[in-house]
Amino acid sequence: MLSKKWLNIIEKLDFAFQPIVNIQNGEIYAVEALLRNVKEAGGFYSIFNLFDDAYNDGVLYQLDLELRLKSFEKFSKIPIENLKLFYNLDNRILYMPDFKVGNTEQILKKFNLSKEQICFELSERGTLKDPSSVTNMVKRYKQSNFEIAIDDFGTGIAGFQMLYFSEANYIKIDRFFIQNIQSDNKKRLFCSHIIDIAHIMGITVIAEGVETKEEYYTCKELGADLIQGYFIQKPDKSISNILVSYKEIDELHKKDLRDNNSNELNSKHIEKIPPLLFKKLSFKNVFKYFKKNKQQSFIPIVDEFYRLEGVIYEKDVRELSYSPYGMALASNDKENRKLKGYIKEIVSVEFSWNVDKILEIYNINRDVIDGVFITQNKKYFGFVNLNNLLHISYKRNIEVATEKNPLTKLDGNRSIDKFFKKAFKNNTDLVYHIVYFDFNSFKPFNDVYGFRKGDRAILLFSDILKKHLNESSFIAHIGGDDFFVGYKNNDYASIFSQIKLIQDKFKNQVSSLYNKEDRENGFIETKDRFGITRKFELLRVSAAIVEVHPTDSKKDFDLLIGNLKKESKKYTQPVGCCVAKLN
Repeated sequence: MLSKKWLNIIEKLDFAFQPIVNIQNGEIYAVEALLRNVKEAGGFYSIFNLFDDAYNDGVLYQLDLELRLKSFEKFSKIPIENLKLFYNLDNRILYMPDFKVGNTEQILKKFNLSKEQICFELSERGTLKDPSSVTNMVKRYKQSNFEIAIDDFGTGIAGFQMLYFSEANYIKIDRFFIQNIQSDNKKRLFCSHIIDIAHIMGITVIAEGVETKEEYYTCKELGADLIQGYFIQKPDKSISNILVSYKEIDELHKKDLRDNNSNELNSKHIEKIPPLLFKKLSFKNVFKYFKKNKQQSFIPIVDEFYRLEGVIYEKDVRELSYSPYGMALASNDKENRKLKGYIKEIVSVEFSWNVDKILEIYNINRDVIDGVFITQNKKYFGFVNLNNLLHISYKRNIEVATEKNPLTKLDGNRSIDKFFKKAFKNNTDLVYHIVYFDFNSFKPFNDVYGFRKGDRAILLFSDILKKHLNESSFIAHIGGDDFFVGYKNNDYASIFSQIKLIQDKFKNQVSSLYNKEDRENGFIETKDRFGITRKFELLRVSAAIVEVHPTDSKKDFDLLIGNLKKESKKYTQPVGCCVAKLN
């Protein structure tokens, strides 16, 4: 039993709720329960301090049960259907001597809540001391059919190991990685990889602590599914302030829609296969379904919130439907225990994910599935069969091939056009830098050494770009000896430093393509376009850099870039680079 001291503390504690919303349309998906009044309740300087005291007093699990009771009761009064509650657990309760399973179900029953409405959050913080603690906790609650979220992902020592073993339903990327993500290449790269890995594993990603429009746009671009933070709403103790939909997010999403949606899933490829509600699951209804839908080889099973539970395959129950044993089983299996054993796991993807990610997930699982299920806002939407996936894959390969330069395999002019559309239809305060590279004396080099050596020079420069620019830079090959690099929200000083390094690397390495005499002379002799023999310097690369702001126009850019390219060729020493701003 809790002491009077702890009962008094609990009485003064309260919970605020913070919305977790769909990043595409702003519809509320869940709320997180956040403990409040810890200082007023017992003079604690933080929530962590409160739980440390409870742990040291040996009452951590009892305190947690009382807090569940308090938060679940308040949550049950929010008048929004299909809402989910994210509740934080202290990893240490698993090791308390009075810990036991089953108490949560009793609390849920008291407030007429279902397990599907509760997601337990387990923090990765502190895993340095015990890397297995969170994984063990996740497994324990997963076995009880609760959903699990890994909070503060990226802050602990065992993050990827935990991601691999835990089979969590959600990961929440820690605020540290979200703060100013739009201007931090390393954070964008980290989050991009985490989101891709999570999606391949069927895990939903929540960007936590989003506070600005720029952070929102970047998280959306990287593929996060849900967002939470002050940009949506601060934690609020009044449940009347929780909204069904946050319209400003929907408006931002619509403004940010891409002009070219060739890499998005087309709804015409999605079969709208009717599902069967889990609560209506019975052998009789399954047999009736397949009799009515003879062309169907499986039934999607959904819960009361239309979330996918799995599938039942016709081949698995076929013999039962035609045998006396099957009919007897159907009439005797009152609790559907045997039927539930026929539900198989599925691979699902969100409708908003791009085609490349969907195909990657399919290819990883292609030996065990014959299609992928599509969800929209985490609800069942339809199914893409194998034939349609192959068609999408073929079409996408053709699109990628036409967008790539055949020699360097870098993005080509279509991709450059898309980059321009983003830069000059900029809804945020992002600053873009556009760089044009052009070889000096490339035609004379081709005339003397032949086009094969010319191709080698082009490939050499392509490899230097790939090696010395990170994944956040957009690299493209316009054609011939013209290259294009686009930067988003990088500072000019670092860009100029990279350009100088690339020019120096090319200058040093391209000299190996010349014969010894020309290399020692530092020039080649050949006829110019007018038929006059003259000296041409060894290959160099010039660069024209333009800084683009949200208020700039494409028309001004087109007028400026040609002049810059000409000017840059005049200054081959020391760097051969011209810079300009449009505004």
